[in-house]
Amino acid sequence: MPNVEAAPPVRQGSWLKKLGPGLITGAADDDPSGIATYSQAGAQFGFNLLWTILLTYPLMVGIQVVSARIGRVSGHGLATNIRRHYPGWLLYGVVGLLLIANTINIAADVAAMGEALTLIVGGPAQMYAVAFGVVSLLLQVFVPYRRYVRILKWLTLSLLAYVATAFVVHIPWSQVLLRALVPQLSWKKEYITTVVAVFGTTISPYLFFWQASQEVEDQLADPQAQPLIKAPPQATANLRRIKIDTYVGMGFSNLVAFFIILTTAVTLNVHGITDIQTSAQAATALRPIAGDFAFMLFSAGIIGTGLLAIPVLGGSSAYAMAGAFRWRNSLERKPMDARHFYGIIALSTVIGIGLGFTPIDPIKALYWSAVINGVISVPIMVVMMLMAVRPDIMGQFVITTRLKVLGWLATLMMAAAVAAMLVTL
Repeated sequence: MPNVEAAPPVRQGSWLKKLGPGLITGAADDDPSGIATYSQAGAQFGFNLLWTILLTYPLMVGIQVVSARIGRVSGHGLATNIRRHYPGWLLYGVVGLLLIANTINIAADVAAMGEALTLIVGGPAQMYAVAFGVVSLLLQVFVPYRRYVRILKWLTLSLLAYVATAFVVHIPWSQVLLRALVPQLSWKKEYITTVVAVFGTTISPYLFFWQASQEVEDQLADPQAQPLIKAPPQATANLRRIKIDTYVGMGFSNLVAFFIILTTAVTLNVHGITDIQTSAQAATALRPIAGDFAFMLFSAGIIGTGLLAIPVLGGSSAYAMAGAFRWRNSLERKPMDARHFYGIIALSTVIGIGLGFTPIDPIKALYWSAVINGVISVPIMVVMMLMAVRPDIMGQFVITTRLKVLGWLATLMMAAAVAAMLVTL
C-alpha cells in the first residue's frame, strides 16, 4: 500500500498545475455544436440571453464538483458506481443513449471543423473532417494519458479566440451589462427553445462522465495517490484542487460562451442576420460585418475547440461503457491492454466521421442528440446527487449542504428545461 503520508505537498504558486479535469471539461463544453447554439442565441435575441450564462455558472460548478468528487473519493467513474449501486436497466439505458448522443455530436463537430478549414484555406470539407477525426483518434490511442492531457490543456487556449473576436468589434458595454442583469424575457416558443438549448449545451451528461473518470485517471497516474475513501489524509489538498479546477474550468467555459453570444449579438443581430444553424455559418456571416481578422479568429477557434471536444466525447462514451461492462479502461493503458475501451473510442469516432458521408441532415441529427442529452441528463443528475450523500460510496466525504443546494438546483433547472423542450416538440 502506498505511503499516503509521504505524498509531496503541492507547492505554493503552482496553481496552474491544479488545473486539469475541470479545465478540460469546461473547455470541451464549448465545442463546435455549442458554438452554433451560442451563435444562434446572440444572432436571434441579441443581448437578451446573456443572463443564461450568468445563471448556469454556479449550477455548472455545483454539479461538476459533485461528479469530480464521486470519482476522486470512490476511485471509480460514474458508470461503475451506478452499476454497483443501482438497477441494470438504469445503467444500460443511460450508457446506451449517451453513446448515441456522443457519436452524433462527434459527427457534427468533425463536419464543422472541416467546414471551418475550408473557409480558411479552401479545399474539400469532408476530407478535412476525416483527417481531423483520424488525428484525434490516433492521439487518444497512441499517446499516454499524462502526455495527452498536456495537449488538451494547451488546446483550451484556442477558446481565447472568441474572447479576442469580441474586441475586434464595437461593444456598447453599458447596454450589455443592463441586458445581462435585466433581460427582456419572452414567452415565445423560439425564445424558450433557445433558452433550453443553451441550458442543455452548458450542462451535458458527457461532461459528468468525463470529469469523474479524469479524476480517477489522475489518481491512478500518481503512484502515491489512492481513492480518498481509503486515504483521508489526502483529502484536504485534493478536494481543494477539485474546487479550484472546476471553478476556473466552468468559469472559462462560460466566459467564452458569453463572448460568443456577445460577438454575434453586436454583429449578426444588429445587421438582421438571425438564423444561424452551424458554427461555420456563423463565421461566414461574421466576415462581411466584422472583417477578415474576426472571421479568421472565429473559424480557427472552431477547429481548436473541435480537437478538444472530440476526445472528450469519445472518451466519455468509452469510460461509461467500460464501467458498465467491467472492461479495463484508462488512456494510460496500451491499446491491446484495454481493447474494448479503445474500441468504443474508435467506433464512435469512425461512425461520427462516416455520418458525414450519409444523407442524414446534420442539423436534425444534432437536434435529436440534444433531445437525448436532455432526457438522460436528469436521471443521471438525480443519481449523482443521491450517490454523493451515501456514506457507503463517499465515506466521510459526503457533499456539503452548499453543494447539495447547487446540485439539486441544477437538476431541477435541467428537469424544467427538458419539460419545456418536450412541450415545444
